[in-house]
Amino acid sequence: MAVIHPTSLRPTKLELLTSWLPSRPWYRGGTAEPKPAKAGGFRLDDPRGEVGIEFIVVTDASGPHPATYLVPLTYRGAPLDGAEHALVGTMEHGVLGRRWAYDGCHDPVLLAQLAALIERRAQAQDQNVSDAPDREVVASHTGAGPIPTDFVTTDDQDGTRLTTPHGTTLRLHRVLRPAPDSPFAPSEGTTGQVTGSWQLPDGTRARGVFADLHTGPGA
Repeated sequence: MAVIHPTSLRPTKLELLTSWLPSRPWYRGGTAEPKPAKAGGFRLDDPRGEVGIEFIVVTDASGPHPATYLVPLTYRGAPLDGAEHALVGTMEHGVLGRRWAYDGCHDPVLLAQLAALIERRAQAQDQNVSDAPDREVVASHTGAGPIPTDFVTTDDQDGTRLTTPHGTTLRLHRVLRPAPDSPFAPSEGTTGQVTGSWQLPDGTRARGVFADLHTGPGA
C-alpha cells in the first residue's frame, strides 16, 4: 500500500512539469511557459513498496487552446540505471529525502503495474488518500494470457506507444479528450483499456480513455 505523506516537495511536481512538458513531441502548448494545473489522476501500488507510481492529469492553458495531459511518473529513492533520458527531475521530499522522478513509461515497475491494472490484478488508488481505491478508474481486458511488459517506448505527436516483439501495443493517450459516449466502445482490435475522469477548467467532470491495448500482428 502506498502511503501518502502530508509534507513539502521542493521543487513541486508541477514545477518539474513546467520545464519538462515542452520537451515532449505530444505537447500542444505554444511558445509561452506552460502553466500546468492539477486536474486529477490516480496511483498504483508497487508490491515491493519501493517505487512511488502516480498518473497525474494536468491542464495547461498557456497555449492557444487549453490542453489536458496524462503524465505517468515514478518516484525513486535512487537513480534508475539506464534511465537518464527519462529523468523528469529530482525533488527534496520532507519525509523521504531526495526523490528521482521519472517518466513512468520508461520504468519497468510502472509498466508491470499498469499491465496488472488492465488485467484487473491491481486496483487504482486515490491520488491523495492512503489505502483508498479510486473507483473512477475502470480497466478492462478481453485478451488471453498475461500482458507482456518488455516494451519499447516511443513518443510521437499523438502520445506514447509501447510495443513488444510479441505484437502487443499499449498506447497511452497523453493528450486527453472527453469521450462523447459512456460506456466506452473500444475500437476494433482493442483487447484492453483504462478509462478515468478529470476536472475541466469550468469545474465539471469529464471521462475519457487513458490507455488502450492491442495484441496480435499489426497491432
